[in-house]
Amino acid sequence: MIFTRRDTLALGAGATALALLPLRAMAQADPNAEMVGTPDDFLAGATAGTGDLTLTAPEIAENGNTVPISVDAPGAVEIRVYALGNPTPGVASFRFGPLAGAQAASTRLRLAGTQDVQAIAKMADGSYVTAMKTVKVTIGGCGG
Repeated sequence: MIFTRRDTLALGAGATALALLPLRAMAQADPNAEMVGTPDDFLAGATAGTGDLTLTAPEIAENGNTVPISVDAPGAVEIRVYALGNPTPGVASFRFGPLAGAQAASTRLRLAGTQDVQAIAKMADGSYVTAMKTVKVTIGGCGG
């Protein structure tokens, strides 16, 4: 069979379209994805104690749009982060499988103003531990 230039271009375009279809499907949001919700939703009536959960956040954030935080809880199966002063407090959820090398994660949050940031970890034995940190959001980096 002899391929013309037009046939080659058509086959190449078709192959490219087929290759990009899975990428487009992965980029779409899952309509069944669980929202982070509130701390009470996650705890479901249980009480959270203090323990081996480390929440690292800046004391003063000059820009509330990108506040870096990190959480670390050895032995956790899930960690959720809440910005309690935001209109939607649930901001992040991290799940760790049995093959996870470490139960730690970091991200950047958007904070509506000075507020408490809370992390709650569900441990492998079913117990919960929590840590909280107040982040002061300044406007213009004045620190006041």
